[in-house]
Amino acid sequence: MHLFPRPPERQVRRLLAAAQLPADDLTAGHLENFFGCGTEQAPLGVAGLEICGPDALLRSLAVDEAARGQGCGRALVAAVERHARAQGVRHMYLLTITAARFFEALGYRMVSRDRAPEGVRATSEFSVLCPSTAAFMTKDLA
Repeated sequence: MHLFPRPPERQVRRLLAAAQLPADDLTAGHLENFFGCGTEQAPLGVAGLEICGPDALLRSLAVDEAARGQGCGRALVAAVERHARAQGVRHMYLLTITAARFFEALGYRMVSRDRAPEGVRATSEFSVLCPSTAAFMTKDLA
């Protein structure tokens, strides 16, 4: 599985839209922390994170439906976790409506939203874009 940093914005937005994930607040700064799998011209999946000091929010993971089950999602999560560690992140967080089991298999565990660190709470994904019914999960990277 070919992984690469900073996939093209239009491809990120295409994959997020197909997965019905929020993208309204994406900026060039967010895209600096995105990775793709497949080819750079037509990625099969993307994942990104929003770094908040020692914490990070895995804000997007989208894999084209035709490419699911082939390891792209797992490879992307591993890539963003490596990137996060290299940036000094100690704790990863995420919100999900449909993929809690997938993330549990990767070592994430459910926690109450009220345990979110302030930097994560301040993100638009946490505070505005994701519904309060989304599962909130964490993984220690240290």
